[in-house]
Amino acid sequence: MDSKLREISDKMSMQEQEIASLKEEIARVESGDGSQEAVVSPEMEKLKQQNQKILYRIKHLKRSIEEESTKNKKFAVNVNQRLEEVFTESIRHAFPTLENVTAAIQPSQGDKFGDYQCNSSMALFKLLKDQGFKSPRDVAQAIVANVPDNDIIDKTEIAGPGFINIYLKKSFVEPLVSRIIREGVIPPAVGRKRRVCIDMSSPNIAKEMHVGHLRSTIIGESISRLIAFVGHDVLKINHLGDWGTQFGMLITHLQDRFPNYATVSPPISDLQTFYKESKKRFDDEEEFKKRAYANVVKLQAKEPTIIQAWTLICDISKKEFNKIYERLDIHDLIPRGESFYQERMETVVRELEEKSQLIEDEGRKVMFTPGHKVPLTVVKSDGGFTYDTSDLATIKQRLEEEKSDWLIYVVDSGQSSHFDLIFSAAQTMGWYEPSATRVQFVGFGVVLGEDKKKFKTRSGDTVKLSDLLDEGVKRSLETLKAKGRDQVLTPDELQAAQVSVAYGCIKYADLSHNRNNDYVFSFDKMLDDKGNTAVYLLYAYTRIRSIARTAKVSSDKIRAAADQSTPVPTDHPKEWKLAKVLVRFPQVILRILDDLCMHTLCDYLYEVADTFTEFYEVCYCVEKDKQTGEVIKVDMGRLMLCEAAANVMAKGFDILGLQPLQRM
Repeated sequence: MDSKLREISDKMSMQEQEIASLKEEIARVESGDGSQEAVVSPEMEKLKQQNQKILYRIKHLKRSIEEESTKNKKFAVNVNQRLEEVFTESIRHAFPTLENVTAAIQPSQGDKFGDYQCNSSMALFKLLKDQGFKSPRDVAQAIVANVPDNDIIDKTEIAGPGFINIYLKKSFVEPLVSRIIREGVIPPAVGRKRRVCIDMSSPNIAKEMHVGHLRSTIIGESISRLIAFVGHDVLKINHLGDWGTQFGMLITHLQDRFPNYATVSPPISDLQTFYKESKKRFDDEEEFKKRAYANVVKLQAKEPTIIQAWTLICDISKKEFNKIYERLDIHDLIPRGESFYQERMETVVRELEEKSQLIEDEGRKVMFTPGHKVPLTVVKSDGGFTYDTSDLATIKQRLEEEKSDWLIYVVDSGQSSHFDLIFSAAQTMGWYEPSATRVQFVGFGVVLGEDKKKFKTRSGDTVKLSDLLDEGVKRSLETLKAKGRDQVLTPDELQAAQVSVAYGCIKYADLSHNRNNDYVFSFDKMLDDKGNTAVYLLYAYTRIRSIARTAKVSSDKIRAAADQSTPVPTDHPKEWKLAKVLVRFPQVILRILDDLCMHTLCDYLYEVADTFTEFYEVCYCVEKDKQTGEVIKVDMGRLMLCEAAANVMAKGFDILGLQPLQRM
């Protein structure tokens, strides 16, 4: 590789010498001598173009050498990004007076528009009108004329007002598909490794998780899986509500109901009922209320027997939360309640005071931040702390103690203004710089019932998350039996399918909607096997896996074929279409990393499934004898396309938290 680089560098040096012989012409062009028109000779233009192509080849070879020297770092190729590099280079050479211009590249919307499109001409024309260009098509022609030699593009066409249709080389795409089979689905390069802290789920102690916790839990889990996939360190924090006045009444009720709680574990199975009982007594019994307030003071003073009661209540709650997380396949979620930040809140208040950031306001201590009229209430008039204080201590701890350089808060959109203030305050205090640390609010809309109102039970109560999951399991089994799956699956396979469909459809129904919007929760829609649903995708995946199984060809055998350079077929239009869709996966991942909207991945997986269906309907992978049903012919190349499609879908499912099955 180094010898090739030297050879091309020598050739480039010779070209530079030839260009140097035309110094007078160059000087005239650069000086813009008005006495005679500065004209670039054809010879000069030809040398410039040749030199440009050589520069691109050197850049490409340097990248190859770099990849060779870092074999332990395997990254997927982002086709869109590679095309962007080629056309940005072309624009730079076509229009050297323009600075900081990046080519606009996107996949084409139809086969007649090529495989990708460069849509830069229209925007560039506005900047180049005074340089003799009469239309965007003229700009497009200049861009195409300056496209350097590359291993990606087969041909280009200029369409309409100036769109550049790009056709990929099959020799570029086929190895990318083969790599998906040989190495599995690998992530694209994302730059330096980050330490990411995700705030998600966040239920309250002594209260059951309800449908309001569904979105933060599911979205947060999927984002954490995505970020871990691309190689970042991920810390998932469950910011529990485990401190405050309500614990005074809970502890007091515990003392009355189970006076020997310190030595005998009380049989509290329904903490929600226990909470309601204590709340009723707090509202109705004045003497109980006084004792409850007294216990709050003792809790804050960390009196041992009170702390023991508090710990007992917290442990019961966490045990119930963990049952939900286990069902949803959520692990490594660190419970870190408001109690964790109590002493840190005192430290934050002292720091704010030392930096003269707090002002008195009717007995309160508040902090104003740049660009906001509403202040943060840091200390109440009675000397107590607030959610503002807690969240300031939280962000400081994650930045300074956890050394996180990417913070993500998965919280309902109604709290966006609050977190704007928190982030602004953290910047004002110098706790982080946006140029070095990414702090991101990931908001989401409300879960609605089919009446388009906030999702409630028939009696108007909040829907318990455990009840919602139970109903999903029940409906899932009914759906599978209605399709006769209980007649072809073993009892174990049926149970696995029931759980996969139940939890998968609940997760996917949430993630497939733009998180910024409200969405209607409907079991009927999410259990439909048509359209963009988990059921459709899970069935599609199972069908893909069954093709090789029918041919009695294992995944190991298909990988061996890929290792032996068996070509990936792309001659048929549907083969080519499927191959192009599959190699777009890295681009999809990088796009989601920008906005953390998981519905983009759902849309992509739906496109993969649909494209595979088109392929399978006309491209036979396995041929059977019509009389005996025996397999008489296997197309290994097409089985490789099946394997690649299944691998991509499986990785997508893993990121979304779905559990696919071999048989369903």
